[in-house]
Amino acid sequence: MPEGTIKKIVADRGFGFIQTGQEKDLFFHFTACEGIRGEELEEGQTIEYEEGSGPKGPRAQIVRLSRRN
Repeated sequence: MPEGTIKKIVADRGFGFIQTGQEKDLFFHFTACEGIRGEELEEGQTIEYEEGSGPKGPRAQIVRLSRRN
């Protein structure tokens, strides 16, 4: 799985963005989190993600803490 960094969390709306190293950041919804609740994520954390497509374009389908954390 590719790794990225949590760039921004919007906890009251249940989503955030992952800095992937590509041009655009990747959207994720808290429902995509595995092994951790979205509310527990913090900006700057390294995560693993699996990219897929959503109704508005690319998004992370699976988000979990990196094994390096």
